[in-house]
Amino acid sequence: MPSVFIKTYGCQMNVRDSEQVQRQLAGRGYTLAPSEAEADVILLNTCSVRDMAEQKALGRAAHLSALKEKKPNLVLGVMGCMAQRIGDDILDRLPDVDLVVGTQKFHQVADYVEQLRTDKLDGTADALRILDTEAEAGSQNTIREHALAPKQVSAFVSIMQGCNMHCTYCIVPTTRGAERGRPIAEIVAEVRRLAEQGVKEVTLLGQIVNLYGRHEFPKDDRGRSPFVQLLEAVCAVDGIERVRFTSPHPIGFREDLIEAFATLPELCEHVHLPLQSGSNRILKAMHRGYTVEKFYTLAEKLRAAHADMAITTDIIVGYPSETEEEFQETAAAVREVAFDNAFIFRYSPRSGTPAAEKEDQLSDDEKMARNQELLRLIDEINAPRIEAMLGSETEILVEGESKNNPARFQGRTRGNKLVLIEANERFRGEILPVRINHSTGFTHYAEPALVGVS
Repeated sequence: MPSVFIKTYGCQMNVRDSEQVQRQLAGRGYTLAPSEAEADVILLNTCSVRDMAEQKALGRAAHLSALKEKKPNLVLGVMGCMAQRIGDDILDRLPDVDLVVGTQKFHQVADYVEQLRTDKLDGTADALRILDTEAEAGSQNTIREHALAPKQVSAFVSIMQGCNMHCTYCIVPTTRGAERGRPIAEIVAEVRRLAEQGVKEVTLLGQIVNLYGRHEFPKDDRGRSPFVQLLEAVCAVDGIERVRFTSPHPIGFREDLIEAFATLPELCEHVHLPLQSGSNRILKAMHRGYTVEKFYTLAEKLRAAHADMAITTDIIVGYPSETEEEFQETAAAVREVAFDNAFIFRYSPRSGTPAAEKEDQLSDDEKMARNQELLRLIDEINAPRIEAMLGSETEILVEGESKNNPARFQGRTRGNKLVLIEANERFRGEILPVRINHSTGFTHYAEPALVGVS
């Protein structure tokens, strides 16, 4: 029985796309290989958001070429955003890569793999290499199957593809195309199938997820946006106890969506809300479409909608021409909003984006220093919160083994905080009351809070 090894770089959308490919190959009889060395097919699902992600994938693909000397029938493929962006270049630079598939053709991967393997086993594959990065109408509807592990209780659901925002630093509109949403009925049917298989929590995915359907589907007679209509329908599915979404855009938070956090019990009180910069000049240069003052107002409204609202964010430091004063405006915004956590990124020029053409690029040292300063600030802001959590009780959805410690199970609070408990099969897949007794910062350790439970 042939086997496949899939390595995924980047965001949750890429994780979901890889799962779709895995599911389709499983339908052809493929098993998951425990390592690259043991695989008959190796697929790298790539990211283009930052140059480092592309370099890692290219380096890995080059390294894997050595396996072909030992296994001449090995199929080596590159998928995803980098494949979409520089597909021809990958084939030129890496002669041992057999397959390059873009972001709208994941549903074709199984067919292409079978074609390549057949030709290799027949001894006729020396000249066969496949490149497919063409756009395809309806591709947003092809990511709909799941490869669930036993007792898996959380799952990603892709609701749209693409982005129309064209932020000046971002390559996503080039690699993922224009916004395209799936019909609400199809998404709800997928969620219902997941619930029937024991899934209790779903995360709705999209590049700008809260702008879902704005050009394709109408508001309802109550004036609710397509995204809020979708949220209500998903929250109503029997068996679904928690609903999340990522990643949204600040301009997509209208009053109906803010109100949903107060009216839908299944909608978790956590929003990942990308700020990107605290400088209005930089925000305008980025084409973000809001001011820092509007961002403050939005954060206040979200916290008013739910008292326990957790807000996390993305921030880019070192955008071209960013001055020290403007960076300090970002630091001030971090203090003002008091984020629960933040992902701080050093600006990475992306060929083909307006920001990459600017002459006033900052040095790596400047970007690194600003990155470290904001990370220290986030730790400072959250130290009192973490101290206050010790001894407190909360609920987690127990997902299963911790990624780094198989002796512990991991789960998340409704506010998306990671909590580890002692591994116990009784807890797997359950919503469990726990008491926090230790923390290392953003990982918390707990024990069951139920009397007599161990």
